[in-house]
Amino acid sequence: MTSPAIRIDGLGKRYSLNARRVAGQTLREAIYGAASAPYRWLRGSGAEARGKDSHWALRDVSLEVAEGTVLGIVGRNGAGKSTLLKILARITYPTVGTAEIAGRVGSLLEVGTGFHQELTGRENVFLNGAILGMTRREIGAKLERIVEFSGVSRFLDTPLKFYSTGMYLRLAFSVAAHMETDILLVDEVLAVGDAEFQKKCLDRMRELAGQGRTVVFVSHNLPAVVHLCEKGAVLDQGRIVHYGPIEEALARYGEMMDPETADDEGEDGRGVLVGQLKLDVVKEPLTPGDPWPLRFRVRVAEPHRHVLLQLGVTTFDGKSLAADMIDSNAWPALRDRGSYLVRVKVPPLWLQPQTYSLRIKVYADRDLEHTARSYSEWLTLHVESASNHDVRGSSPLTPACEWTVERAGGSSR
Repeated sequence: MTSPAIRIDGLGKRYSLNARRVAGQTLREAIYGAASAPYRWLRGSGAEARGKDSHWALRDVSLEVAEGTVLGIVGRNGAGKSTLLKILARITYPTVGTAEIAGRVGSLLEVGTGFHQELTGRENVFLNGAILGMTRREIGAKLERIVEFSGVSRFLDTPLKFYSTGMYLRLAFSVAAHMETDILLVDEVLAVGDAEFQKKCLDRMRELAGQGRTVVFVSHNLPAVVHLCEKGAVLDQGRIVHYGPIEEALARYGEMMDPETADDEGEDGRGVLVGQLKLDVVKEPLTPGDPWPLRFRVRVAEPHRHVLLQLGVTTFDGKSLAADMIDSNAWPALRDRGSYLVRVKVPPLWLQPQTYSLRIKVYADRDLEHTARSYSEWLTLHVESASNHDVRGSSPLTPACEWTVERAGGSSR
């Protein structure tokens, strides 16, 4: 039986919402604070006062992750995902419970963490590598591979302050990805990179997993999660509400995001939510030429000036293959408060066997300043060949073409 790389037991993290700043306080402030502490305690009834001024980011989290597992953690904003990774990376400590890590940990939790703007890219590679626990000799031996992976070799001796966000993201991930770690923690940083680099990073994480290393991946990019991870954990209000195969975890997450059960304003106050996409077909996976009958729900929490629904099909590396849309000009009911069941019949696209992402994106404009907001829901589709060989070359689309071949003498076949 594989031993656990990560063992979490009864983990909890509480933050004080009204924490007093201690660093830099004057002597007078320190004396006054110490003298008034008993009065504040009695007035606030002790523990009750602390409870009102605190927030549990994590509560009673227990989890075991076996060695070599690629775990995806999903959940709403504020569910506690980043806090959990910071505890595993020893950046912060839990209030209660334990988190045991077996092996060397590498983490990429925030873009640019451990980088200095005035140092060059080369100097930052050595600095960040040292922070992550690599020796100078180890960094030097891997420098060429790190730079090649990042794609910033031309600017390696340029100060980091002249880099774009994407450039130093590439460099930061390259350092972490080439560290000899047993466990790699990654938190949503891939959202900043372009589609090509995202695919490159995911391929690298999959390569690390193939070498028996453990990867914990936090992201709102559900196609990336399902493409990379085998296990999934769903966090909600600081607690794990589901842990199991990634498909089951994403289904549970989709149920949480269903607008029939969501608050009127949703998690971010946009006022319009799209529920989980579902494919009304029995067989799985799909084969080239299958139609895609889709259904999903849209909940409009308040009247809107304009609502647009956009459907898009992309390859996993972000290349657009097909798109369509409908808006409230053609469907006026979308402007009004209510819940709507939407069905879409996507015709056969004759896609090559691989993994695709289907996205429904809603644009909502509820005021006169045209401050449109958007929200997306994803569905990952797996297309496989019905035979033992690939079909019609390597292009993503395989159109149903009619072929006619004529012999020079006039006959055809």
